[in-house]
Amino acid sequence: MDNPSELDDLSVEQLVEMIREKTGAGVNLSFPGKANILSVGRRVRPRVQRTRPTYSVGDEKYRDENLILEGDNLQGMASLYREHGRIDLIVADPPYNTGSDFRYNDKWDTNPNDDGLGDPVGVDDPAKHTKWMKFMYPRLQVMMSMLKPTGVLAICIDYRELFHLGQMCDEIFGEKNRIAIINWEKTTAPRSDSGHVTSATEYVLVYAKNESIAQTQRLDRKESSNKRYGNPDRDPGGPWRENNLSARTYSRTNDYAIQSPFTGELHVPPGNRAWAHPKRNVKAWLAEWGTEYVERDIGDGRSKALMVKGGTDEAVPKAVSERARKTLKDQTWPFIWFGMDGQGRPRTKTYLEKVRKGSVPTTYWADDDALPLEIGSTSWDHEESGRSSDGLSELNDIIGQGHGFETVKPLKLIQKIIQIWCPPNGLVLDPFAGSGTTAHAVMSLNLAQDAKRSFIMIEEGSPQNKDSYAKSLTAERLKRVVTGNWAKDDKGYPVPGGFTFKSLTKRVDAETLLLMERDEMIDAVVASHSEGRKVRSVRHIDDKDVYKYLIAQNSDDEGIYLVWNGPDSNTDLTEEVYEECVEEGEKAQLVPRYHVYSRLNLFVTDDVRWYQIPDRILQDFGLDLKHESFSESEN
Repeated sequence: MDNPSELDDLSVEQLVEMIREKTGAGVNLSFPGKANILSVGRRVRPRVQRTRPTYSVGDEKYRDENLILEGDNLQGMASLYREHGRIDLIVADPPYNTGSDFRYNDKWDTNPNDDGLGDPVGVDDPAKHTKWMKFMYPRLQVMMSMLKPTGVLAICIDYRELFHLGQMCDEIFGEKNRIAIINWEKTTAPRSDSGHVTSATEYVLVYAKNESIAQTQRLDRKESSNKRYGNPDRDPGGPWRENNLSARTYSRTNDYAIQSPFTGELHVPPGNRAWAHPKRNVKAWLAEWGTEYVERDIGDGRSKALMVKGGTDEAVPKAVSERARKTLKDQTWPFIWFGMDGQGRPRTKTYLEKVRKGSVPTTYWADDDALPLEIGSTSWDHEESGRSSDGLSELNDIIGQGHGFETVKPLKLIQKIIQIWCPPNGLVLDPFAGSGTTAHAVMSLNLAQDAKRSFIMIEEGSPQNKDSYAKSLTAERLKRVVTGNWAKDDKGYPVPGGFTFKSLTKRVDAETLLLMERDEMIDAVVASHSEGRKVRSVRHIDDKDVYKYLIAQNSDDEGIYLVWNGPDSNTDLTEEVYEECVEEGEKAQLVPRYHVYSRLNLFVTDDVRWYQIPDRILQDFGLDLKHESFSESEN
């Protein structure tokens, strides 16, 4: 660290991490400017959020639940302080650092509140990886803070920054909390634009905030999956299908030979695997073929083998094989069986009834139930995850062409991620919302599953091109999804949903707040107001001609009142003001308690809950009243 005074900005956890990096024996990530970047996330100022009714869509119910926030995502997440620790799933699709999709402002190294757009980071920029990591590191830190203890981050990337992203996530979330590294088939027709190996896949890195309590949901089963089950032996347990007897993790205890009662052949776990069930259970299941098994050391360097009693290492008695063939022909086969003719390797049964509630997600999505053909495979087949071209076609069908997006994540990919890692009533955040695929996926899954997931989308657009596609693309796509008014008429259908659209405006600090006009202060109050219960439960009442003080109501039908008409007007709660608030509440058919924001409180009564300007607003934005001066001039 070049300036020792910068240590003051670091949290205890960050100081401990710095010491660990200097003294520890483990692998640590290092890049120029990292010491400064560690505290950037803590220095981001929240912003006032201005509601844009023109771009908001749907019934009030959906507007209360869902949000599109226009602005920088680091500032946006800082402004959503009351959502910190409440997010079930973050789906993130950051810039891939392709040489044309990313800008960086060097001032952000020390001042993340600088409004400069920065310069494009080209493919030949020698510091392109460092700039990308400095851009991503504080965002990953804030994303982690926004997750519930059970929350999960699923972040998309390609080969350019895969390793750097993985290193940062390992460092921030902890390697033990890495749930999966998944590659999905983005195209079935890769271009020959490389002299070596062309890339047909991209990646999704999945990290839990706490792997030990994170929950992975089962996927809805498809009818085609159920058709793969049969009952050739009339098993009273119902339809079943073949499953692997071996497990991926090695265990010395469960690495041993099993002798076939049909052929006498010895079967061992393939590769570096071991049998998946306890030996005593395997022994009991084998005995159901009509003969006794014993443990015997056969000198193969493994644990004692399960051998047919009375047999040799090469053969079994004739009576043993005859009993096994009779069972195969006339009876229900045991849980461990050896193929339709008894000549195969040992395998197990998986019963449809036990998996009917849903299929267990794997990192291979070509088959809902089967394990990958190759151990360690992490491919999601395009049939299951969709392709980039599918995502683009979906966007064209909804919004029409000419939107400027060349790559779009397929709806199917995001739906599966949400289905696996977000509960049916969970909250999904996408800080790189782009064309709005994540919100579309949430609403379509809610319809298909009768679920109640909600979403927060953050999108800045391209301010350097004066292109606010948060309005023209993100919000427009979702509006068309809700109304069913697709560009391609024959494909559109209404999907229940909606959202409130807000834009980030002024930075929040005491100096700025005290200079605000009334409309700006209303935005600040509505954005920050919290009573320790449901977040975003405040409904703005936009009726200036009727109400002088009433600006919003909470979920208990209590009014929120603002005594503020600019910095030079009366800003105090007096008895006269209180009486007017009571009249306005009665007119709006709201119930008493009166939540009143003002500069000073000159009238105390039991049915008023008073909030001081600016202190309470700053506090509800998560700013530290004791240690922060809240002055824009310091930044």
